[in-house]
Amino acid sequence: MRRLWPYLKHQRPLLLCGVALALLINGAELLKPYILKVVIDDFLVAGKADDGLYSVAALGIGYLLCVILGAGMNIAQTIAVNRMGQDTVLRIRREVFGHIQKLSMRALEKYTTGRLITRATNDVEGLNELFTDVLVHVIQDGLMLLGIAGMMFFINWKLALVAFATLPAIAVCTLIVRGKIRRNFVFVKSLTSRINGFFAENISGMRLVQIFRREREKYREFDELNERYRKVARTQVRLNSFLMPLMEVINTFGIALLIFYGMNGIMGSTLQIGVLYAFTNYIRQFFAPINDIAEKYTTVQSAAVSCERVFELLDDTGGVEDLSAGAALPRPKGLVEFQNVWFAYQEGDWVLKDISFTIQPGRSVAFVGPTGAGKTTIINLLTRFYDIQQGVIKIDGRDIREFKREDLRKQVSVVLQDVFLFSGSITENIRLGDHDIGDGDVERALDLAGARDFVAQLPYGISAPVAERGGTFSAGERQLLSFARAIAHDPAVFVLDEATAHIDTETERQIQRSLSAISNNRTTIIIAHRLSTIRGCDCIYVMRKGRIREQGTHAELLSLDGIYARLYRMDSEKKGLKLPQSQNTLLPNYRT
Repeated sequence: MRRLWPYLKHQRPLLLCGVALALLINGAELLKPYILKVVIDDFLVAGKADDGLYSVAALGIGYLLCVILGAGMNIAQTIAVNRMGQDTVLRIRREVFGHIQKLSMRALEKYTTGRLITRATNDVEGLNELFTDVLVHVIQDGLMLLGIAGMMFFINWKLALVAFATLPAIAVCTLIVRGKIRRNFVFVKSLTSRINGFFAENISGMRLVQIFRREREKYREFDELNERYRKVARTQVRLNSFLMPLMEVINTFGIALLIFYGMNGIMGSTLQIGVLYAFTNYIRQFFAPINDIAEKYTTVQSAAVSCERVFELLDDTGGVEDLSAGAALPRPKGLVEFQNVWFAYQEGDWVLKDISFTIQPGRSVAFVGPTGAGKTTIINLLTRFYDIQQGVIKIDGRDIREFKREDLRKQVSVVLQDVFLFSGSITENIRLGDHDIGDGDVERALDLAGARDFVAQLPYGISAPVAERGGTFSAGERQLLSFARAIAHDPAVFVLDEATAHIDTETERQIQRSLSAISNNRTTIIIAHRLSTIRGCDCIYVMRKGRIREQGTHAELLSLDGIYARLYRMDSEKKGLKLPQSQNTLLPNYRT
């Protein structure tokens, strides 16, 4: 509650309203047994005559009003409490999602997809149950217990002490069950995260599962996980089912003890019948909040675990990127420099070793080399998804760490090998929420990317719906849309990270034709395995084991007869044909 209180401050009027209504509801409930006590002792036993408002009829009307007002206030309280809970959870869920968006790549690597999904959905919803079903009701139940105790001591303090004789037994039982329930809830939440992650991973990779016919194996994996969850859930059910009947047994024992003691008093003319009747009602009312709290105890424990998991994520501020920290970066000319850069994802395991190069504004360069050479890492460092351990990276002569991350990434557009499209429309996937990009800009980007023809054939054109991950489009069409997206955001530095690896020859030629038109006044960086596609670059850097081994133009590197020449011969042998230089080039040769 200490951690959640700042969120409740914004809902203070609704919280106070809920508590005030709880007091009124309790007052109505407390009056009902007292009214019946007066009717029994004064009118039924003593035989007093009606005297104006002091009559059986008036007391009956008062009893009915207590019932009606209590029901009406219960409705109002439910509405107020649920609104408070939904508004609070809305704020927490926004904060969780915003926090996830700001996590660095290093921080995101610590969490699995299932864990993040569970914390943003199941765990936050667990807090909703705390607000809507527990918080005000526990306050109401606590106030009810105090009110009942006060009324019982007011009517007969000796009988009240007898009624409360069972409270120590309740406290002992609760303490014994409490620890077991909490520990079990930790297992439940952990397994829920794993199941969510399993579903997310396997639904995304279902095509691969079906291609390799691994349905049975994956089903067995899920069944084992599901069986573990079933066992833990059954333990939870047993613990829950044990607590409520136990409270009921103690409740019944307390009433029996009260009746036994009260009957002796009635027989000895030291206790009125109405008092005993009122006490049996009060003791039932007294145990009703206790039973309610016992029933909600599991919800409280679940919410407590959920709260810990949510705030564990929100408290992980070490991995949060401050996108707005630093100096503003106006549109750069595009001079990119790496000076003696060393970088490791894991300490000591260097991925880049003393890398230095300079890319002049408006020039095109390519990085080639075997898998694991560090090519994609260069792009991750340029966009500051990771920070380097040694050296410096500059844009237009200034260290990129001086600039705001959001400004830096706005000036660098990356076309990845694996295209990700969001559910929505083509226009929304190209804009990505940037309202400065109009429909005309979208159409121009599609035209430059060579995607206009296939988009025009769709039923709704640029407003055509896009399925999850773009599943209704071919790999080439998704790549063209990704290319158009990068163009529409008008970057100063244009990056293609294996962007033509999974597309057909015709689509590649479309990209070749458009790239030369949009690369003017832009620095262009290409990472490619198809060496024939980067022959026209101004400079080609050959990487191996985290170092730049060779650099130069295509012709210069072939003349060296080194790593690049061997890679090029292998690439040509794969195709079975050595193409002339005028074909299959991704960029014009600016040097000529």
